[in-house]
Amino acid sequence: MKQAIKPMKFRQTLFWDVNPKNIDVKKNARYIIERVLEFGEPGEVGWVLRYYPKHTIKKVIGLPRVQLSPKSKALWSLILK
Repeated sequence: MKQAIKPMKFRQTLFWDVNPKNIDVKKNARYIIERVLEFGEPGEVGWVLRYYPKHTIKKVIGLPRVQLSPKSKALWSLILK
């Protein structure tokens, strides 16, 4: 049986433009994935990779206006191949 993944306590420095307590992991999935893959620490990246299905992360990375640097986009595209 798959164990439930605990919600992450988001850092203010990672989500500097909003109140991290108001982030909804379902409604704000794209925002969270973009921000964590670009600026997150290893534990935060690990949480994203465990919490969101691989196809969801790949979909976000493939969006035309994704908020990832070209280097980050290329790296994550290779990792999630």
